Amino acid sequence: MAATVLVVEDEREIRELLRRYLEHAGYGVLTTGSGAEAVRLLGERGIDLTLLDLGLPDVDGDEVLREARERGQVPVVVLTARTSVEDRIHGLRLGADDYVIKPFSPTEVVLRVAAVLQRARGTAAGAAPVVSYGEGRLRIDEARHEVVLDGSAMELTPTEWGLLTTLASVPGRVYSRYELVNRVRGYEFAGYERTIDSHVKNLRHKLGDTGADIVVTVLGVGYRLGWTRDP
Repeated sequence: MAATVLVVEDEREIRELLRRYLEHAGYGVLTTGSGAEAVRLLGERGIDLTLLDLGLPDVDGDEVLREARERGQVPVVVLTARTSVEDRIHGLRLGADDYVIKPFSPTEVVLRVAAVLQRARGTAAGAAPVVSYGEGRLRIDEARHEVVLDGSAMELTPTEWGLLTTLASVPGRVYSRYELVNRVRGYEFAGYERTIDSHVKNLRHKLGDTGADIVVTVLGVGYRLGWTRDP
């Protein structure tokens, strides 16, 4: 049965754009520009995931986020123009499962929705919250913010963590440097694209001999995760 996504966004054009892309991907979609209506829908309908704009005109987006977490632990992907690190940390502490900074690619939003739903369904089915790759050699525990390679815990900077988890969210998918900037640092970091290469180099160094196999360069495009996700 197709998952139902609730899109809470006060800008009509963005709301309709997301609806079209989500429906094309096979999801059932409900939309509203009102935080109060979103709270009502969360209480009455079988919502599988909420795409939530924090800048709502009636009810603060933080309140809708709290309601989503309290009503059956509905996963939430936040859509926001708030670009500061403090704002993002605040949202994550309230229970957001992912963050998308405006402006964004609707295709990327759909991919993030799929990744969050996959994680949520795995946890609901009783699976361990840790995701592994390469026959268990690489393990990523987002809840604990922990990466383990060949049995050893790794110490990653926030940027390295963001790079690795972004690539691991859809193994094999190629991410451009621009997309990685959006996911890891936000659009406010103008001119940051080329410095991604330096962070990739540092991440590979920490991954040791397997670094270039895990983080693969796709010439002229960007990077992808070279190891497949374990079943």
